[in-house]
Amino acid sequence: MDTHAGAGADGVGVTATRDGHRRTPRGRGVLEGAFALLDALRRNGDEAGVTELALACGVPKGSVHRLLDQLVGVGAVERVGNRYRVGPQLYRLGQAWEPHPGLRPAARLPLQRLRAVTGASVVLVVLREEAALTVGSVPGDLEPLLPVRNGLAFRLDTAAGKALRGPLRSGAVLDREDVMEGVCCASLPVRTPDGRTVAALAALVPAGRRLDGLAHAVAGAGAAITRALAGGGGGGRRRPLPPTALVP
Repeated sequence: MDTHAGAGADGVGVTATRDGHRRTPRGRGVLEGAFALLDALRRNGDEAGVTELALACGVPKGSVHRLLDQLVGVGAVERVGNRYRVGPQLYRLGQAWEPHPGLRPAARLPLQRLRAVTGASVVLVVLREEAALTVGSVPGDLEPLLPVRNGLAFRLDTAAGKALRGPLRSGAVLDREDVMEGVCCASLPVRTPDGRTVAALAALVPAGRRLDGLAHAVAGAGAAITRALAGGGGGGRRRPLPPTALVP
């Protein structure tokens, strides 16, 4: 039977016979449409309606509605009245992602300790798609001026981005309100035991705070993460900071 490819009502590729009967849409097109909707939900913030999502994706409202119904059915999206938001199943899948083996478990306790000692908002970032993507975060004194959360992306001209791209031989990258008024930051690379940079650790504080002590604390937390990576995620004993970690 002769067939030809075309665009279906869902805005994805379909295979149709010459007598007009449609066959099942190609899987890749359906998946692309679903992920486009999920990304539009992420970019929109907490919730979005069908019309907003249709405009964001350039897809007919009916197609968006059908795709959303399927995503709701598998728990990837939640419906709240006439609006939609990312669902718990997608969150659980996202939490399983590891940018480097053992990095997030190794960083969990050092991030909490750094926040307790300094009061700073603390983030752990990795390089993804020309941005510093937050994969670990603990809110601090800057809330709500600068909320931090997992999934937040920083530009690469920030202190965290500069530390991530390195290479730094000594000291921290310091930001004295260079990027955002009222916010200062100290950041250092996080390295594996063999010296590879896999992340950057940044502590953000209100303007007016001394940054030398903050940088020292960030260096200590980064060293703790490196030790935990060496031990397969365990904490390990505290060791003195190397001289290169100190900020003059």
